[in-house]
Amino acid sequence: MTIRFGILTLSDRSTRGERRDASGPALANLIQAEGWSVAKQALLPDELSAIRDLLITWADSGELDIILTTGGTGFSPRDVTPEATRAVIEREAPGLAEAMRAASLKITPHAMLSRVLAGIRKRTLIINLPGSPKGAVENLQVITAVLPHAVQLLHEDPASESTH
Repeated sequence: MTIRFGILTLSDRSTRGERRDASGPALANLIQAEGWSVAKQALLPDELSAIRDLLITWADSGELDIILTTGGTGFSPRDVTPEATRAVIEREAPGLAEAMRAASLKITPHAMLSRVLAGIRKRTLIINLPGSPKGAVENLQVITAVLPHAVQLLHEDPASESTH
């Protein structure tokens, strides 16, 4: 099953050119290694309205199955990715965020500070990931096994019943 991904990196410093985006490309490499496709990629500053508007545009386009955000999930006052995501999703998918946090806690106690969340808008799954390349990839690896089934369910694929 080919899954179409959008990757949205949220970083004030990267948008100002002070550091390169390493998380977006790291996620793209993992997605492509799974045999899935990266249909869209973008970089935005930590601005709630800009994040919200792009998530809506991408999710409502019907061109993506899953949108991954990377960055903006910590405690800094500028970290607003979960708030922007919460503003656009119609239903939460808490098990994904819980699984990522639980797995991350085995690696670092800082996982307790993660505010990542996941949810659904129309037929698109939106998943927040940490901003570090290592954290983003590790978190995505925790949930990759369930993503094809999640997409099947979102698209009401009759084959979804045979894959769990």
